[in-house]
Amino acid sequence: MRTMPLGIYISVPFCRTKCSYCNFASDVFSRVVFGQYVDRVCADIGNAWQTAAEMGGEIEQAVDSIYLGGGTPTTLEAAQLRRIFDAVRSQFEVSPDAEITVECAPGTLSGSMLETLLRCGVNRVSLGVQSFVDQEAAAVGRLHKRDSVLADIQRLRAVGITNINIDLIAGLPDQTAESWEFSMAETIASDAPHVSVYMLEVDEDSRLGRELMAGGTRYHAHFVPDDDATADFYVAACEKLQSARVEQYEISNFACEGSEARHNLKYWTRQPYFGFGVDAHSMLGSPAAEADAVRFAAHDALEKYLNGAPLQRLIVSRQDALEETFFLGLRLNRGVDLREVAGKFGEATIEQVEPEITKLILEGLMQRQGDFVTLTSRGRLLSNEAFERFLGRRTVAS
Repeated sequence: MRTMPLGIYISVPFCRTKCSYCNFASDVFSRVVFGQYVDRVCADIGNAWQTAAEMGGEIEQAVDSIYLGGGTPTTLEAAQLRRIFDAVRSQFEVSPDAEITVECAPGTLSGSMLETLLRCGVNRVSLGVQSFVDQEAAAVGRLHKRDSVLADIQRLRAVGITNINIDLIAGLPDQTAESWEFSMAETIASDAPHVSVYMLEVDEDSRLGRELMAGGTRYHAHFVPDDDATADFYVAACEKLQSARVEQYEISNFACEGSEARHNLKYWTRQPYFGFGVDAHSMLGSPAAEADAVRFAAHDALEKYLNGAPLQRLIVSRQDALEETFFLGLRLNRGVDLREVAGKFGEATIEQVEPEITKLILEGLMQRQGDFVTLTSRGRLLSNEAFERFLGRRTVAS
């Protein structure tokens, strides 16, 4: 993996309320825990170089993206947020033009919090809107209303933070084609330069997902649109955002020209990043001859993380890296450059993947334009099916 600036991810797993659809390692905790958590995160940041060495990875001191996600980072006190940013800057050289993002729940941006974000150098905010329809937001446990979202956007712009992302979810309980159209219209009218559109995930890691799988009615599960309707909502979003010149550049992400998320692009293009906090993941280049990179992750339970649970490590071989290049790179609309793949992994690797590429093209999930292979519109809807064709087994180390 060639040397390049590092991305920093910091997990803040605290929320004012736990949304029914949420399958992340976040929850409602006593504020007493906040200080302990910040202490631990700052200590981990201070030990970053030692941790990288123990994991068998290499890091650069230069950082060009920082991302605070969660959870809701803005539930922390101002002084706690400043401590985290100060810890990062004490260990790394943050470039003057670094993209610095904080995820925020609408309604948590007080005047003092805005002042804190500016003081910390934040220049990008991701708002967890999910729906501009108050009934839909309330049904899944969101505490905000449409008016508070629009007020937050206005206040962010007033203090100079114009790089704003709006998160939306297709397939929420009570959602209809008409209500989704309203959310899309409000999103476009907000003039946010970046929009993320996710289809509702149904799995056992969320209360809503478990209820759906059980065929129950709690959490408005019986009012969740079916898969076909959810797919229709996603397709409609792609079309409407495209017409508003908010171009799709990744399966779930859309941006005006020049507003693509630098930090998230690191994940999809296999650039190095270092994560700190509960369930935070990292990927660093490895000097070992038998490895391309190393991935490691913190424990996803708060108590175990605070008690020093060891990191889980995954060695990424060159074969693993080839697979990742495809199933991550194909998330991007630009797709995967086969000449670039051949240059890094050898010409024989193209022969290795050609049969699967041919099958996916015949199935209408992929297309080839010159040296690039990309997913079709249908392929993006069935992306997991396409990605599985490039997956093999991994080498895991303790």
